[in-house]
Amino acid sequence: MRGTVLRRAVRGILAVGLVLSGTATFAQDQGENYGRDRDEGQTLLVWAGDKAHEAPDFLAVVDFDRDSRTYGKIIRTVPLPAGALGKGAVGNEPHHAGLSADGRTLALGGLLSFLRSQPQVFFFDVSHPRHPRFVSASNPPTASITDEFAPLKNGGFLVTFMGGPAGTHPGAVVEYDSHMNLVRTLPGPSDDAQHMFNPHGLSVDEAHNIMLTSDYVCPVSTLHVGGGVPHLDGSIRVWDLAKRSITRTIVVGDMAGTMDVKLIPGDIRRRAFTAGMNDHQLYLVEPQTGTARPVFDFGPYAVQAVPDPPIWPQLLAVNKEGTRLFVTLNFAGQAGKVVMLDISDPERPQPVGTDPQASVVDLGLNSGPHYLHLTNDGKRLLVSDYFLVEDLIPGGVINAEGDMKVHVINVFQDHMERDARFELDFSHDVSNGPAHPHALITLGGRDD
Repeated sequence: MRGTVLRRAVRGILAVGLVLSGTATFAQDQGENYGRDRDEGQTLLVWAGDKAHEAPDFLAVVDFDRDSRTYGKIIRTVPLPAGALGKGAVGNEPHHAGLSADGRTLALGGLLSFLRSQPQVFFFDVSHPRHPRFVSASNPPTASITDEFAPLKNGGFLVTFMGGPAGTHPGAVVEYDSHMNLVRTLPGPSDDAQHMFNPHGLSVDEAHNIMLTSDYVCPVSTLHVGGGVPHLDGSIRVWDLAKRSITRTIVVGDMAGTMDVKLIPGDIRRRAFTAGMNDHQLYLVEPQTGTARPVFDFGPYAVQAVPDPPIWPQLLAVNKEGTRLFVTLNFAGQAGKVVMLDISDPERPQPVGTDPQASVVDLGLNSGPHYLHLTNDGKRLLVSDYFLVEDLIPGGVINAEGDMKVHVINVFQDHMERDARFELDFSHDVSNGPAHPHALITLGGRDD
């Protein structure tokens, strides 16, 4: 039965580590961006949290200019202000982020802020990319477990929250305006009892009036107080964006675990991809017909050095041309890879080039790649190695830390190569101690 308790304990526990630390999916059209290079950017912002939960969560400002002598080095860290937030500056479990359509405002999410009754969304002015300035914070009263951000052309954001006020289902999609005011909580579906509404992934195409969200897990079920056994589901919601209403629910696999969803740019049928965490399948989603079918198996990417690891396709990124799909693969926290697929024919994705290994970057044992971000020119892919550690009271079953590194992968037409010049390790490169890196945003301009 769909939506029931997952009883395979090992896979369930580890899978939820990936559930709660899924990827940020940005809007397909981000508009003209203020103060940043439209190609690849010169500044990288990393949304991170102090591992010990003693210092405030922070933005790490990193030199992303390949011509700079300090390329890949942290220039400064900008903490959440304790003066404005008090204890709310600490222990939010930094998660996803979104950049406004004009490139001036950065929105940041705290995945577990609700456990401490703290604000869950934080806004920064990034008009000067290397000097982010805190503006305000928000705590929507009917939602918890902040996940994806999608910028809107009017300057606002749509944000997915996997849980309701207490971390249970149904979750919510919340809208903010250009002044960072909470506008409304969008109405949820009528079939939550059958298909849990716990929106995680988010993909928006304003020009064609469509939005997709993906359901994954009831968050409280991962906590000890909620039983510590995850309640998973797999479904895609199709939205009439203008009306802010759900038009249909698409079932994906058998409790497939749909963390992320990405619309294919330029596809006249408005198709999308999602991945099944429980069955290592890539699914092609057809919003117009209400179907999703597997089109690629990640099974052949198994790691021989690790005995019998599950293969979890996690987060997705698509280039602006709609011809390349990037996927992070995690192997139960024991290894990790990044894969690039040719999706020129969405019905038949395949590895790029003639050498199948050329489309794979192996990040090694215990790497745990998870979050990914593709630069605007599609030439560099950034990946962070951190999932989630549920060590905030009341605690949970997730302990999937990764090696806390950030990687840059150079992308070519028929292969990928890891950038050996970029070495950033949050286990020792942060002045105030080890930290957990999650969301990655690139901006233009040095503004030193």
